[in-house]
Amino acid sequence: MPVTKRQKEVLDFITTYVRTRGYSPSYEEMAEGLELASVATVHKHVSALEAKEYLKRSPNMSRSLEVTPKWTREQDHRSGKFETMPPPSIEVPLLGRIAAGTPVEAISGSETLNFADFTSDPGTYALQVRGDSMIDDHICDGDFVLIQKTDRVRNSDIVVALVGGMETTLKRYFDEGSRIRLQPANSQMNPIYVNRENLEIQGRLLAVLRKYR
Repeated sequence: MPVTKRQKEVLDFITTYVRTRGYSPSYEEMAEGLELASVATVHKHVSALEAKEYLKRSPNMSRSLEVTPKWTREQDHRSGKFETMPPPSIEVPLLGRIAAGTPVEAISGSETLNFADFTSDPGTYALQVRGDSMIDDHICDGDFVLIQKTDRVRNSDIVVALVGGMETTLKRYFDEGSRIRLQPANSQMNPIYVNRENLEIQGRLLAVLRKYR
């Protein structure tokens, strides 16, 4: 099904953003990056692309846009790549370093880690742990953690939590109604309490990798 020039720009923007950062852009980031007039304009293009089955998104989830295989196949067919497709990538982006103690600013990077498993979900990404607040869960300083990009988590899940819009930390998640408790797995450390509106869940722990020297 044909797309307009602007709709193709939307698809290309999402594809590039996910490839470089490991998660999809927000509507605000798309509006700014594509120089669109408003978030409402972005929503219009996204809805049209969903109807054409080139985009899909999960309801009630932020950053859940995903370019469908249908669009990828059609682009490969047009470019003649459909018979010479490279093998699936087993790399996930290493987005930065994450605190397992006091929250620190997370800085994105361009490194990658290769894994044969856990990479079927295009939202999977890696972080390297700093600190020892999760040591009782056998997550140690220097370990690499594989994270599934999602904001749907359950009590006691180990999550990547963005606190106050600037700092990320790895903790167990507990919803206590009026506030969220981010619980370290270290008896020497106190939990972090956060108001719901000041917290964004960016993913759930899939696996831990430790390299022994």
